[in-house]
Amino acid sequence: MRAVRFTRYGGPEVLDVAEVPSPAPAAGEVLVAVVAAATNPGEIGIREGRYAAMWPAHFPEGQGNDFAGYVVETGEATSGFQVGDEVIGFAPRRAQAEYVALGAQRLAPKPAGLPWEVAATVAGAGATAWASVAAVDPQAGETIVVSAAAGGVGIYAAQLARLRGADVIGTCGAANFERLAALGIRPVHYGPDLARRLRDLAPGGIDGFIDTFGGGNVATAIDLGVLPQRINTLIDHEAVRRFGVHSEAQEQADTPEVWSALAALIARGEISVPIADVYRFTTDHVRQAYHDVGTRRVTGKRVLRIAPSPEPVAPLGDPVQHEVPQGPGAV
Repeated sequence: MRAVRFTRYGGPEVLDVAEVPSPAPAAGEVLVAVVAAATNPGEIGIREGRYAAMWPAHFPEGQGNDFAGYVVETGEATSGFQVGDEVIGFAPRRAQAEYVALGAQRLAPKPAGLPWEVAATVAGAGATAWASVAAVDPQAGETIVVSAAAGGVGIYAAQLARLRGADVIGTCGAANFERLAALGIRPVHYGPDLARRLRDLAPGGIDGFIDTFGGGNVATAIDLGVLPQRINTLIDHEAVRRFGVHSEAQEQADTPEVWSALAALIARGEISVPIADVYRFTTDHVRQAYHDVGTRRVTGKRVLRIAPSPEPVAPLGDPVQHEVPQGPGAV
């Protein structure tokens, strides 16, 4: 089969779509044909070696975590899924491949009609947002800020907080104001003097803050009087040590029950998950995808289409050139 591999730390140029042995399901496992796999900023840090002390690569290393596909084979003593079932799953450093073998307990059913690319984001970005929102615990009538609210995790988190009845303010670039407003999220421009703009938007105070970007957002939240126990950051580990804020992420919502709940919300139209780009499963396209992910300029998610797609996918072109966002809350 084909799968993403890299044999040394480095930039997107170290990524290759290589021929590797196909997996076989062991007892209690299923073999899934992957239709779509998500891309995530955290995968860049692993590939570059920035997290080598915590999550070292074992070369040749695979890539990708969250995916959607369908069952093509079941191992002995496997229950819960049959050949042909459409599923959502999470397979650390193995998802960007044509086939994945994993335990049936690491899968959730994909609702019929849920687009493959959207389904591929549920167990990663969706679960991360779920855990972040649970940590901050928005209540009806409270004001909650979500940084980078148009990004892959932020757009999930902002909508989940709204479903709890909160008034949600989302930091973003001007290009995303209209999209966030259409989702009922009050947009505010990131960058210098963010605290003043937030005070103007929320004169009664801010009750919780979900930081998906870093860049000083936690310190801003503390300055605004948000209690540390009502702040969650995905990226600012120094702020966790300094202020004692939460750092809940995907592993705190790493269950099929959460994935099923999220997928159901999307299928019912209660959450919208925009897909910014879909990339073909070739070396050039995978490298381009991670070049684009690394810019941190996106609305929604970037996804690899692994299986042949019945829908046309735009050919790979030159990267879209935008002004590079600067400062807290850049998308």
